[in-house]
Amino acid sequence: MAEYLPPSLLEACVVVGASSDKLQEAHQAFNNNGSQEHLLLEPEILHVFVPPFVSKSQPEGESLRSRGRRRRSFMRKKRQQPPSAAPIQGTTEGAGGSEDVSVPKDIDLTALPQLCFPGGLQVTNERKDEQFHFLVFTDVFGNKTYGVVMQRYCPLLDWTSFYKNGAGSSPCVKLFSACGFCVISKYPYFTALKDCLSCLLMQLKVCRLSDMEERVREFAAKLALVPVPPPGQLHLMFTLPPLSITLPCSEDKNHPTLDLDLHLPFICFRPQQLLQVLSCLLQEQRVVLFSADWSRLTLVAESLLAFLQPLSWQQPYVPVLARGMLDFLMAPTAFLMGCHVNHFADVAAETDDLILISIDNGSVSCSSSDNINLPDIPQAAADCFTQRCQSLQIHFDLNQCHKASCTDINEQRAQRRAWQQNLNYDIQTITLELIVNIFRDVGSHLNYEHRVFHSEEFLKTRDPSEQLFYKKVLDTHIFHSFLRDRLNKKMDSFARMELSTRSEMQKMKALVHVARRPTMQEIQARRKSSLTEDRLGKRRSLPNIGDEQSMSFQRSSLPSRYFLSDSAPKLHPKPVEVFKLPDFPTYLSFHSVQAYYSDLIQQLGKSIFSAQNESSALLARFYYMRGLINTLCSRRLDALSDFQNLNKTDTAIFPTNLVTWLVESLQQEERNLAQKRPELKRLIFRVKSDNEKPPVEPDNSVKKFKLPLKHLYQDEFVRCIQECGIVKNVETIHRLFDALTDGQPRQVKPELFKDFYSFWKEMEAESHDADLPSEVVEHLDNSECVYKLSSCVKTSHGVGKIAMTQKRLFLLTEGRPDFLEITKFRDIQDVKIASAPFLLVRIPSLRIQTSSRSETFEANLKAETELWNIMVKEMWAGRRLADQHKDPQYLTQALTNVLLMDAVMGCLPAPRPITAASKLVHFDKLIHEVPMMVPEATSETLKHKINPSQDLPKPQTVHVLLYTPGQLSCTDSSSEMNPKLWVALSGGKVVVFDAASWSMLQDRIQVGESQVNCMMGLVQDHVWIGSQDSVIYIIDTHSMSCNKQLTEHRHEVTGLSVDARDPQNSQQAYSCSSDGTVLQWDSSSLKVKRQYSVSCDRLSSIQIHSGTLWCCCGDSIVELKKSGTSQRKIVLPSDDCSVSRSFSSFIVMPERGQVWTGCSDSPELCLWWTNNSKQPFRRISLPSSAGVTCMIRVKDQIWVGCRGWSCVGGQCDGQQRSQVVVLDPESHSVDKELQAHSDCIQTLCSAEDRYVLSGSASRDGKIAIWKVE
Repeated sequence: MAEYLPPSLLEACVVVGASSDKLQEAHQAFNNNGSQEHLLLEPEILHVFVPPFVSKSQPEGESLRSRGRRRRSFMRKKRQQPPSAAPIQGTTEGAGGSEDVSVPKDIDLTALPQLCFPGGLQVTNERKDEQFHFLVFTDVFGNKTYGVVMQRYCPLLDWTSFYKNGAGSSPCVKLFSACGFCVISKYPYFTALKDCLSCLLMQLKVCRLSDMEERVREFAAKLALVPVPPPGQLHLMFTLPPLSITLPCSEDKNHPTLDLDLHLPFICFRPQQLLQVLSCLLQEQRVVLFSADWSRLTLVAESLLAFLQPLSWQQPYVPVLARGMLDFLMAPTAFLMGCHVNHFADVAAETDDLILISIDNGSVSCSSSDNINLPDIPQAAADCFTQRCQSLQIHFDLNQCHKASCTDINEQRAQRRAWQQNLNYDIQTITLELIVNIFRDVGSHLNYEHRVFHSEEFLKTRDPSEQLFYKKVLDTHIFHSFLRDRLNKKMDSFARMELSTRSEMQKMKALVHVARRPTMQEIQARRKSSLTEDRLGKRRSLPNIGDEQSMSFQRSSLPSRYFLSDSAPKLHPKPVEVFKLPDFPTYLSFHSVQAYYSDLIQQLGKSIFSAQNESSALLARFYYMRGLINTLCSRRLDALSDFQNLNKTDTAIFPTNLVTWLVESLQQEERNLAQKRPELKRLIFRVKSDNEKPPVEPDNSVKKFKLPLKHLYQDEFVRCIQECGIVKNVETIHRLFDALTDGQPRQVKPELFKDFYSFWKEMEAESHDADLPSEVVEHLDNSECVYKLSSCVKTSHGVGKIAMTQKRLFLLTEGRPDFLEITKFRDIQDVKIASAPFLLVRIPSLRIQTSSRSETFEANLKAETELWNIMVKEMWAGRRLADQHKDPQYLTQALTNVLLMDAVMGCLPAPRPITAASKLVHFDKLIHEVPMMVPEATSETLKHKINPSQDLPKPQTVHVLLYTPGQLSCTDSSSEMNPKLWVALSGGKVVVFDAASWSMLQDRIQVGESQVNCMMGLVQDHVWIGSQDSVIYIIDTHSMSCNKQLTEHRHEVTGLSVDARDPQNSQQAYSCSSDGTVLQWDSSSLKVKRQYSVSCDRLSSIQIHSGTLWCCCGDSIVELKKSGTSQRKIVLPSDDCSVSRSFSSFIVMPERGQVWTGCSDSPELCLWWTNNSKQPFRRISLPSSAGVTCMIRVKDQIWVGCRGWSCVGGQCDGQQRSQVVVLDPESHSVDKELQAHSDCIQTLCSAEDRYVLSGSASRDGKIAIWKVE
C-alpha cells in the first residue's frame, strides 16, 4: 500500500553523531593529552524517524514512534559497514539499552553517516557555528533522493551527561562535538528543507538535550503532514515558527522541481567558463567540482544539470564525496562528483583526464594538462548565450535599492523569493535557448517512422570547426536520451521553443519534403558569415556533377548564427497561486491529525468554489490536492470523485496508479455506493477497461542507418529507402525498385544499393559545397535551390552549364560568370531530342520551345541528352499539374522523381541506365495516358491544395476539418494570432496548420486511439473533439495540448454544436452520441446542465438554430423543444422505394423555412418546408453523384460533398471519385460542379464564409481550398 500513498515532503529524518563510547573515549583523550585540538570520531546513526507517526490503534496519550521497513538500496556503490553502524537495525546506546532503527523504503543508510560529516566528525575545543550542506542519492535505476544536513555543535559535557543520565564527572577541558540532522525527501526542496531545519534549530537551542529526540520526532511528524504540490500553477505554504515556508511546484511533469538559486554559477564563473563546463558535461567527461564550502557543491552541480534541460544527465552523480569516498574518482566511466578543495592537489596528481572545476575561484582545468583539450560549444550559440547573460540582474540588493526596508521577515523572504523565481525563469530561458541553438537541426535528420537518426548526414551539415564537438556529443548517453524524446515527439520546453523560434525559411522547408539543397538565401548568408577568404576563393563555379573526381562528402553549412534572433525569445512565466496549509496541531495524535486533514479539505473546498470561474488549470490542482488528502483519510469515494474532476480540468496530472489502487481497494459497501454515482461509475469502468488491455511497452529504440548486407526484396527495399531518408512515398519507392531491378531478378543487391545511396549523398554534398556567383544568385528567388547541373556544353546562347531549380532552367555561362534564363517550367511549350552537326558527325541535342522566347533553345548535351530530356519533361508535367490542380505537391513529387532518375543513371552500368531511369517517369506518362484537364469552374474556384499526410509514408483519410479564426488579442507570437486549420486524420491524430501561410504548426496531437467524428471551436480558445471512444477531448489552442476530457457519454460521440447566432448563450454547447443521448454543457464549468434522449437507431449529428435543437437520426430529422420533447419530425415516405431510407446530413435555413437533407446512397437532395408541413418535399438531382457525404451552408449557398465513380469512355473503372456541388437555395438549382479529389469527400468546413475546405479519403488524402463567390 505504501507505494501508492500520496507523496509527502518527508521521507525520513535521521540523526547522526558519535556513540556514547566514542564520546567518552574522546573526553578521556583530551583530559589525558590536552594538546590535541581536533579529534576525528566515527559518525553513527543515532535515530531514524519515518512516517507514519500516528495510527488509528495508537492510544491518545502514547508518544509518537518511528516506523518503517527496509527496502532495496538506493546508493550507487555499497561500502562495508562496521558493526557499530549497521544500516538496518542500528542501535543507539544509552542508559536504557538499545533502540531499533527502522529504515524507510528505498533508503540505504550505509554511507549516510559519512555524507552527513564529509570532512569527518570532529571533537574541538571551541564551539563552531551551525553548518548546512545538501546531498543527492541516486539508485541503480536513476531515481534520485535528496537530503539536507544541519550540523550543530554542543558541549561534550552535555552529550556525556545525557548518555550517563547526569552521572558523569566534570571535564577538565570544555570540548564540543557535532550532531547531524538530515532530512531526506524524494523531492529537491533544498531551500525549503533548509528553512525547516533552521526552524528546528531554534527549538533545539532552547530545549534540554534529553528532550532533543522528542523535538526532532515532532518536527519530522509535522513535515510528514505536508503534501507535495502537483506540477503546474500552485505553490504550497506552511508555517514552522518563526518562518513561513513555501514549496514551489514544478513547471510541468517534464520539469523537475526547482528550489534553489540558479544564479549561483553566474556568480562563480564568467560566461566563457560556464560554457566550458557545459561543454564538458554535454561531452560526458569525468567532471569533479571543488569548494571549501560543502553546501556549494550540490547547489552548483544541480544548477549546472538544470542548465542542460531537457537533456538529462545519465552518468554517475555524487555531488558530495566524503573523505573516505575519494576512490570513486578512479571510476573509468564519465561522472559528475564533488569534493573538498583540500583534496584538489591529490586528485589532480593521482588521476588523469579529469576536468577540475574550482567553484571558489571560477577556474576550469584538466588534471593531465594545463589546458582543456576539448572542443568548445559552437561559436554562434556561445556568442548568443554570452550576449544574453549580460542582461541578467543577478544581485538582489541592486533590485531593492529604491524600495523601503522590510520590517517583517516573512515579507522580506517573500520579496526575495519572487525576485529569485523571476531570475530563475530568465536563466532557464537563456540556457534553454542555448540548447535549442546547439541541437535545433537534429529534428531534420530524424526518421520518425523507423526511429532512425542520420548522424553522419547531420555531421556533414555542421561547420568543420564544430564537427568534433558534435561527433563527441552524438556518442553520449545524454544525447541518446534526448534523441529518444525527439523520436517520441515529446512536446517539452525544447520542442516548444524550437517551434516558436523557427525562421520563415525553416517553416517553408518543413512544407517541402525533398532532397536537401542550399537555398539562395542560405548561399547569400553563407557569404556573409565568418568563413575564410581562402575557402571562398576556391569556389568560383559549380563543380561538374558528371565528373567523379570532383565528388566529395565535405559540405559547408549555413552557420547556425543565421537563425539566431537579436532578441531573446518572448516567454512569460505562468502566474502561480500560493495555497497556505492549516497550522500544524499542537499535539500529534491520530485524532488531531485527522482534524488537521479535515481543516485542509475544508480550505481546499473553499478554494475550489472560488476558482470555479477562473483558471481550470488552477482548479485542477485544488482537486488533485483534495484527492490526495481524501486518500490519506481513507475517504476513497471522495478521492475518486476529485480525481474524476481532473478529466475536465487537466488530465496531465491524473494519478493513474493511485486511482487504480483506490478502485481495487474499494470495499463492497463502497462499490455499491459508487454504482449510484454516475461519475464514479464511469471512472471505475474506465479503470477496469484500461487494466484489461494488454500493456503496451513504448518503443524507446534509436537506430543509426546502416547499409544492407544482403539482397533486398521489395518490402525490405521500401524499409531501407525510408530509413535512409531519401523518399517516404511507397509508390515512388516501388517505381525506384522497378528501375534498379530493370531486366534483373526482383531483388536489389547490397552493392547496388550502396552505389545508389553513395551517389545520392554525393549529389547532396556537392550542392552544399558549391558556391554560385553573386550575379546568378541575384536573379533567383530566395527559396530556390539548384538540384541538377550539366557538364559544360555548347548551347544556342553560348558555352556554359545548364542548371535546374524547382522553378526554372538557366544557363551559367563559362568565362565571365553570368545568368541567362532558359525558361520557367510553366512556360515550356515543347521538349524534344534533335541532333546538331559537328564536323562529320551529328551530336544529340535537346531543344526546348518556350513561350517566353521566340527562338528555340538548343543544347548539345551529348551523352546527357536523354537524361535531361526525361527530367525536363517530368518537371514540365509536374508544373502543369501543380498549376492546374493548385497543388504544389505535384511539383515536389516531380522533383523527387528527377533526382531519383539522376541517381539511377549514376549507379547503373551502361547501357541500362536510361531505360531504368525512364521507369521513374510518372507525371509525363500520366498526362499523355490519361488527360487530366481541370474543368473551368474548378480551376476558377480552386485556390490551393495541401497535404496533411506529408510526414507519413501513405496518405490518410481526412475525417474532420475545423477552421478557427485568429486571436487579435494574442501577443505571445504571430503564429497564435493567425487563424488555424485543424485536421483530424485516422487513429486519433490531429494536425494543425497556420491558415495564413498553410504551414504546419503541429504535426500530431494525439486524442485517444479511435477515429475522430466531429470538432468544434469555442470562444474560450478551446477546441472540442468528439471521438468514437465516447470521449470528448478538449485542446487548448495556445499550448496545443489536450489535457481535458469529458467522459459523460457512453457511446461514440457523433456531433457537437453551439449556437453562434445567440451571443448570450455562447457558453452553452451541445454534444450527442450514437445511442441518442444529447447533453447540454456549460462550456465554462464543463458541467452537464441538461440531458435529452432521442429515440432512434443512430443519432449522427446535431445542429442548434434559434434555440431549438435539430437531430439527424438516420431515418428521420427531429426538432426538439428546449424541454427536450419532439416538436417536428421529418421522415421519408415509406412507399417510395426510389428514395434512400437513411439521412447522412442536413441543413436548416430558418429564415427561408427550409430543411435540406441528403442521403449517403442517393444522388438527390430533398428540400422540406418547415412553414408548411402539408407541402410535399422536393427532390433536387445531383449530377454525376452516387450519394451525399456532407453538407454545409456558406452565405446563401449550399455546398454538398458527393461521392461517385470514375468513368473513362463511358465505362466505370471502379475507382472512387468525388465532387463538390454548389446549389442556390432560392432557385433550387446547381450553380457549380467542382472536382479536385480522387477519392470520396469526407468533410467540408467554412473559413469565415470566404473559403470552403474539403477533405477526402485515404486514396487522395488531401485538402482542397475553394473560393466562395
